[in-house]
Amino acid sequence: MIRLLLVAAFTLGSISSAFAMESDVKTLKVERGLTAEGKKCIECHAQKQPGIVADWKNSRHGHVNVSCIDCHQVDKGSPMASQSCPGVKGTEVYMTMVVTPKACGRCHASEVDQFSKSGHARASVQYHAEDGRNFKGMTALIATHEGQGMDKFKNASDMTGCMQCHGADVKLGADGRPTKETWPNAGVGSTYPDGSVGNCVVCHTRHTFSIAEARKPAACASCHLGPDHPDIEIFNNSKHGHIYNSEGTTWNYTSAPDAWEPGDYRAPTCAVCHMSGIGELETTHNVSERLKWNLWATRSEVRNSPDPLSPLTGEGIEGRKKMKSVCSNCHSSLHSDNFFEQADNHIELYNEGYWDPALAMKKELAEKNLLKANPWDDEFQKIFYHLWHHEGRRMRQGAAMGGPDYAHWHGVFEVQQDFYELKAIHKKRMETGKIEE
Repeated sequence: MIRLLLVAAFTLGSISSAFAMESDVKTLKVERGLTAEGKKCIECHAQKQPGIVADWKNSRHGHVNVSCIDCHQVDKGSPMASQSCPGVKGTEVYMTMVVTPKACGRCHASEVDQFSKSGHARASVQYHAEDGRNFKGMTALIATHEGQGMDKFKNASDMTGCMQCHGADVKLGADGRPTKETWPNAGVGSTYPDGSVGNCVVCHTRHTFSIAEARKPAACASCHLGPDHPDIEIFNNSKHGHIYNSEGTTWNYTSAPDAWEPGDYRAPTCAVCHMSGIGELETTHNVSERLKWNLWATRSEVRNSPDPLSPLTGEGIEGRKKMKSVCSNCHSSLHSDNFFEQADNHIELYNEGYWDPALAMKKELAEKNLLKANPWDDEFQKIFYHLWHHEGRRMRQGAAMGGPDYAHWHGVFEVQQDFYELKAIHKKRMETGKIEE
């Protein structure tokens, strides 16, 4: 009986504690230097969305009195201005649900500027734009083929798929609230009515905006995965990933920018190589800055353009030097030099051994009118697409990031199979002058 009473008391105590924690959020009252409007936002949202306020109160923003209104308030004349929030209706305060990089840039100007020069900045523009920047007819694939030409479903695969990584061209309705076709999205390259481009919360999720979260591979993995760019799988296949998966939970992810160095971690995460201030390098939010090749394009070329809308954005020769500088913090120059020579050789094999002759075959068939108008109903064109967009990317990215299974079995082995199938189809069509049924 005594034991039952003790268990009951413990259980009731635990339940009471759980309710107490919830109550702490829902009754949160802030009295530490915030504006009256800022306090009002916090106290209201503590009742309606306590999870948001719980995240905020533990964030760096919360610690330095940056509140909801500091990020969400806009001028009355802003194209995003709204009073749809009941708390500001009828006042002189205007808000937006969608916080853009322009707002973040008021405090984080360097980070926003660096991002704007990176390949991430074109992620949405490259397939939503209607001025010639549309890469490979993505809108036709989405609406005509995946949506089967049905107006009701023309945005379905975009809303749930493409824009959740690439971003959306965010539109607002008459009430100032974003439309379902463009928001919510977790895409890195969203564009907004105020002219901003980007989406900081992809890596630093709201409302904690954690630097530690952004430094872990999971921050990149939600987009960089799957058949076309399995970067997280490649990382896990690499020795870097092996070390991270063995002991990464014990590492320190909270050091200040430019102070997060070996010793805090024993092997690099994605952020270490591509963004962190390691050794002599400064922190950057331009993820193209340390890259030599374009590894996602049909043919890999050395980066040589300052234009973030270019597939070759970056300076490849300098990028390679910077990446070797990252490596030098843990590896000898011989180790790094040999690694990159191995990778470059594999990338050039893809270019010269597979892509160039495959493209020549496609051009020859096109000249003879031996390609179907619908590329997604044409065996040659489907295999051709997979050769570069799936298997060819895996072949190149696996080599560049030390993932041998993706460089070989998921990469070049499958590329050569694609190539032989293309040769067989090409030969038959050229001999018969017909497209097979």
